[in-house]
Amino acid sequence: MSVKIVVSGGFGVGKTTFVGAISEIDPLATEAAMTEVSIGVDDVTGVDAKTTTTVALDFGRITLDRSLILYLFGTPGQDRFAFLWDDLVEGALGAVVLVDTRRIEDCFPAVDYFEERGIPFLLAVNVFDTGGRFDLDEVAEALGIDPAVPIVELDARRRDSVKNALVCLIDRVLAMQTVAGAGRFRP
Repeated sequence: MSVKIVVSGGFGVGKTTFVGAISEIDPLATEAAMTEVSIGVDDVTGVDAKTTTTVALDFGRITLDRSLILYLFGTPGQDRFAFLWDDLVEGALGAVVLVDTRRIEDCFPAVDYFEERGIPFLLAVNVFDTGGRFDLDEVAEALGIDPAVPIVELDARRRDSVKNALVCLIDRVLAMQTVAGAGRFRP
C-alpha cells in the first residue's frame, strides 16, 4: 500500500529541506534559481540569503515495510504556483504545514487550503537559527487554529525531527478516522 503526504507552507519555510531530510531516495526537487524577475514578486524578508525556489514540487519516498510506502509531495510556496496544489494534493492522506515564525502570515494560505477541503493536517513550527522561539500555544493562537489540530516544533534539517512530525500526522489521521467511523472518512 502507498500513502501520499503533502508538505506545504510559505515561501522559504523548509519544505525542500524537510523532504530531503527523510527521503530514502535522492529527492526530486524542482529548484530554480531566483532571478531579477522575482524582484517585487517574491518577498524574501527573513530569507534574504535564499537563491533558489521550488517551481513545481518536491518528491521523496519512505519505505516503512514491504507493505507500506509513504510518498512525500512538497508544494511550491509562492502564490503564483498555487494552481499546482490541487493536483499535488489529490489523494493525500494528510499534510504537514510548515511554519516560520519570522513570517507566520505565509502559512495562512496552506492552513486555509487544508481546512476548506477537510484534509487532516498538523502545524510544524520549523526552528531557524535566526528566528525567535515561541510557545506553541502562542503560535496556534496567532493562527486561530482549531485546538484539535496538532502543533509540533521541528528542525527540518534533522531526520528524527521530521520523522516525529510525520508520526504525529499519522496519529491525527487515525484519530480522525476513528471519530468519523468506518467508511465515512476516506483519503
